[in-house]
Amino acid sequence: MSLTILNNLQSTIFNLQSLDWGAVALGFFALGIIGFGFFWVIRVEYHLGYLWWPYMLGLGILLIASSVLVGDAGYAALLGIAGASVVWGATELKEQAVRGEIGLFPFNPQPKPNPPGVKWINRIKAPHL
Repeated sequence: MSLTILNNLQSTIFNLQSLDWGAVALGFFALGIIGFGFFWVIRVEYHLGYLWWPYMLGLGILLIASSVLVGDAGYAALLGIAGASVVWGATELKEQAVRGEIGLFPFNPQPKPNPPGVKWINRIKAPHL
């Protein structure tokens, strides 16, 4: 009985040594990228406003598309995660503006700069997930 437990313990230790630590690191980086997404959505909406969402959406799509062109799987995954986080953030900008207006977050009373193509952007409903 004790020999079986010892063999199981030895096999568990061997499995930990052969663990792919790159995947664990990728998980922590993904957590950091997603966490940073909350921060930049608040800052971008505070300083620029929600009308910049098409440019953020384009940046996210560009990051996702560029992840296909990267040869290393780890870097491609990081680019894809960052791109998906930026796409998500682009859909959150309008909601963040509402949160700022009702007082859940600081509201910037100064006028925000209009993005290029503001007339076109105003015709399109901001995306919502």
